[in-house]
Amino acid sequence: MSCQKCPRRCNALPGFCHSDSKSPEVAAVYAHTGEEPPISGRKGISNIFFAHCNLQCVFCQNHRISRAKVDPDLITLHSVEQIVDATAASLQQTENIVGLVSATQYNDLVEPIVEGLHSRGLYPTVVYNTNGYESVEVLQRIAPNVDIYLPDFKYSDGDLARRFSNAADYPEVAALAIKEMYNQKGSSLPTDDDDMAFRGLIVRHLVLPGQVQNSIRCLEWLADNLSTNIHISLMAQYFPPDGVELPDQLSRCISEEEYREVTDAFYRLGFHNGWVQELDASSNYRPKFDSNISFE
Repeated sequence: MSCQKCPRRCNALPGFCHSDSKSPEVAAVYAHTGEEPPISGRKGISNIFFAHCNLQCVFCQNHRISRAKVDPDLITLHSVEQIVDATAASLQQTENIVGLVSATQYNDLVEPIVEGLHSRGLYPTVVYNTNGYESVEVLQRIAPNVDIYLPDFKYSDGDLARRFSNAADYPEVAALAIKEMYNQKGSSLPTDDDDMAFRGLIVRHLVLPGQVQNSIRCLEWLADNLSTNIHISLMAQYFPPDGVELPDQLSRCISEEEYREVTDAFYRLGFHNGWVQELDASSNYRPKFDSNISFE
């Protein structure tokens, strides 16, 4: 058997990400208030945290649930019905918005999850929260069920992508994927009377320590190939995750000077929509995946 759900196109199962080919694995459905303002609102977004990941970044903040081998005790939901049940319950407490977090390896479940919510009379805005390592064919297939794309654009440097995520082709693959998202949604991010987005594209970029030029080249590509009108979330929240062996250059948070260089490039290139973070964000966005999922 083979898997064609992501650009790795694994020829055997389990594949690179080790996701279960027979049933979904979800760590939690959690009301999260720390996403970008138009998708968090006051009450938060109902995030569905899928286990495993097709990228396996060495510095992943969600590494406890994203690794190939996940502690079975951290997997709480194992079927579409369970996911829909948990999401329906969560939506009673949050904004009317659902985030599919790292769903690439389970992208065939996007439609049944959304249809399951619709069958209960629930019509939330659906956010596809992805690392950007996606195939255009998949994005075209899930398009009818996705309202907002929230991709990372991690690397402009293939060697960096190879060393940190075992994906030397990431810059090219992510560029095609984000172009497809842009073609589907355009550069605008319309909001309702409560300032909640209901359609569009937000591109995230995490600034890594010692990799200012990678960040600037990512911004340059977005300016040259998409539009300076797109919304960009420029993140300073990198921290060395506990219990993970890291290359020396990733063993610290970013400096004020590094982040300033990247934000200066953001404005110099003409971007004017989006968000920057305070440097102490690295202390404020640390997830805990245990019996009671939370963020420090």
